[in-house]
Amino acid sequence: MSRVLKIAAAILAALPLLSGAASAQNWRLNPSFGSISLNAGFLPDPRTRSIQAGGNLRLNPIGGCPGGGYVANAPDYRLHYRSGGFALSFYVRARGDTILLVNDPQGRWYCNDDYSGLDPALRFSNPSSGQYDIWVGTYGHNRVRNATLYITEMGPFSR
Repeated sequence: MSRVLKIAAAILAALPLLSGAASAQNWRLNPSFGSISLNAGFLPDPRTRSIQAGGNLRLNPIGGCPGGGYVANAPDYRLHYRSGGFALSFYVRARGDTILLVNDPQGRWYCNDDYSGLDPALRFSNPSSGQYDIWVGTYGHNRVRNATLYITEMGPFSR
């Protein structure tokens, strides 16, 4: 298969996932709740950040979020990560129904709703080095004030 056909096939394969998220979320904006730089093997693990989940933008159903949700335009948090042999996971604990949306260093979008009860999680088995933009949204239109984002190489999934 020619290089052009491979690129075209990759773009077409990604369109269903990208169409719901990329139209409203802008990873180029400054994150609302800050950023962090971590290298593989970081301690302490996990790292946490308090976030107000949700937003005014309706997320269309995509990938692991078939019901969509509500998110902000700007990322909630940004991770600059140097990989090195560990899986990388993000998860949220909150009193309310939250979703997790991540744009990885290659510009691919991932979403999860309800990994454990109403709390979402995403795992990158072989994470790339680079910038991860993270949105913590809500399934319904109500915001969740006391959501906690976890960044870990140890869980909630086993290595």
